[in-house]
Amino acid sequence: VQLVESGGGLVQAGGSLRLSCAASGIPFSISTMDWYRQAPGKQRELVATITSGGRSTNYADSVKGRFTISRDNAENTMYLQMNSLKPEDTAVYYCSARVPVITGSRNYWGQGTQVTVSS
Repeated sequence: VQLVESGGGLVQAGGSLRLSCAASGIPFSISTMDWYRQAPGKQRELVATITSGGRSTNYADSVKGRFTISRDNAENTMYLQMNSLKPEDTAVYYCSARVPVITGSRNYWGQGTQVTVSS
C-alpha cells in the first residue's frame, strides 16, 4: 500500500497550491479519502473528506470556501486545491484512505507534504 503526497511548498499569503495524493495497493474507487494536517505543536486535524464516488465532500470550518477536495478514480489520485492561503494553514498535510473491510474500515496514511505560508 502506498499513498504519496506531492505539491507542497512555500507560498506567500493569498497564494495557491494544489496537493496530490497518488494511491496504489488499495481499492481506491471504493475508499473514502481524507486530507489531514498537523501544525507544529498541534494535534492532527481533519481538513477535508470526499466519499468514494466523489459526490459528497466535507470541510473543516477553517478552510471552507478556500479549499476544494476532489478525486480522479481512473487515476487513483486525490487532490486538494488550496486558495487564499493564510499563515495559519502552515502544516504538514497528509492524505488518508479509509478502505472498507468486513469489520468496518481500515486507515492508511501517506508520509505527508509540507506546506508553508509566509506572511
